[in-house]
Amino acid sequence: MNEVVGRDDLLLVTLDTLRFDVAAELAAEGRIPHLARHLPGGVWEKRHAPGSFTYASHQAMFAGFLPTPAAQGPHPRLFAARFAGSETAEGRTFVFDTPDLVSALAGVGYRTVCIGGVGFFNKRGPLGSVLPGLFQESHWEPEFGVASPTSFEAQVRRAEEVVAALPTDRRMFLFVNVPSLHQPNWFHLPGATRAAGDSRATHAAALEYVDRHIGRLFAAASSRRRCFAIVCSDHGTAYGDGGFTGHRLGHEAVWTVPYAHFFLEASA
Repeated sequence: MNEVVGRDDLLLVTLDTLRFDVAAELAAEGRIPHLARHLPGGVWEKRHAPGSFTYASHQAMFAGFLPTPAAQGPHPRLFAARFAGSETAEGRTFVFDTPDLVSALAGVGYRTVCIGGVGFFNKRGPLGSVLPGLFQESHWEPEFGVASPTSFEAQVRRAEEVVAALPTDRRMFLFVNVPSLHQPNWFHLPGATRAAGDSRATHAAALEYVDRHIGRLFAAASSRRRCFAIVCSDHGTAYGDGGFTGHRLGHEAVWTVPYAHFFLEASA
């Protein structure tokens, strides 16, 4: 990462609330072709989330604690704040001396941009302003939120506008929090109803919706130079698993998430 930072643009996409099992099944069944073509070997890596809900998980990720591989470690990290005794920072790790990765990247010349999705990014109050407040530039509109059936399309349009307006010699760190998987997601499955509510099937349909549009986001992110991309979930959610529904709880469906990182070659 010490070679990547300062040379390439960076993209972090969190597919908010996406379960690992659903993501893995859809990749195996060929239902998310635009994502799968970038996944190493065509499969998601199984990882453990650093938190069980959006705020906690993103605070950790912005401090360098991305989801951890679901196997015995220690696992060297891509990014890490300088911390005495750290066992997961090594020579290839981008080590920074600020409290968070976002300000560290700004300090080495990156334009840091947040395109929010769920309520923790809506800037409508103090709590919803903390995470977007880390960035030099942040965007949120109701059309980007969880209640919008076209939220991701709207976010992609904004990302295209942001990238087009950025000077070509300025490196970019673009973060997009995708709300489509979060409840409510019933409207992504044809024939589903509000009364019936969300289910594992509507969750899967939401991921297929995201896949139909994510190619445009990848194209924008790599339109100026090569881009290093991280695509992952911040936590999963339960749909009756073991009697549980939702997240912010300790269940395998919540803690286990899909993860991938890869390069997007320059498309310009």
